[in-house]
Amino acid sequence: MTHLIFFGSIGSDLAQTATTTAETFGLDWPHFIAQVISFSLVAFLLIKFAYKPILTVLAERRQRIADGLANADKIKQELARTEAMQREVLDKANVQANKLIEEARAAAARVQEQETQKAIVQAEQIVTKAREAAALERQRMLIDLKREVVTLVVQTTSAVAGKVLTADDQQRLAEETRRQLAA
Repeated sequence: MTHLIFFGSIGSDLAQTATTTAETFGLDWPHFIAQVISFSLVAFLLIKFAYKPILTVLAERRQRIADGLANADKIKQELARTEAMQREVLDKANVQANKLIEEARAAAARVQEQETQKAIVQAEQIVTKAREAAALERQRMLIDLKREVVTLVVQTTSAVAGKVLTADDQQRLAEETRRQLAA
C-alpha cells in the first residue's frame, strides 16, 4: 500500500512540475495545438509512407533469407546425395579397374606361358637339329677318318713291304681294313 501512496505522490509531483513548467515558459494553446496536429500529421505520413514500406521490405527480406536457408538446406542435401552417387560410381569404377587389371594379369600370364611353351618347343627343335647335325658330322668325320686310315694303312703297308702296291693290292687292303674297322 505504501507503494501506491508513493506512486500517487510521484504522479501529483509530476503534474505540479508540468504546471510550473507551463507557467514558467508560458503555454500558448494555439501553437501547442498546431504543433500537436503537425506532429500527428508527420507521424501519420511517416507511418504510412516510411514505416510500413520499411516493414514490408524487412518482411520480404526475412522471407528471402528463409527461402535462401531452405534452398541452402536443399542444396546441402542434393550435394550429399551427389557425393554419395559419386562415391558409388568411383567404387564401381575401382572394382571394374581391379577386375580389368586382374584379367590383364591373367592374360599376361597365359601369354607368358604360351611364349614359354613356344620357346621350349623351339629349344627342343634346335637341340634335335643340333643332335642330328652332330650325328651327321660324326658320320662324315668317321667316313673321312676311315678313308684316312685306309690311306695310311696302304702307305704303311707299302712302306713296310718295300714295294709299290698295285691297284688291286690297294683295293684288297682297303677292303680288309674297312671290314676290321666296321667290326
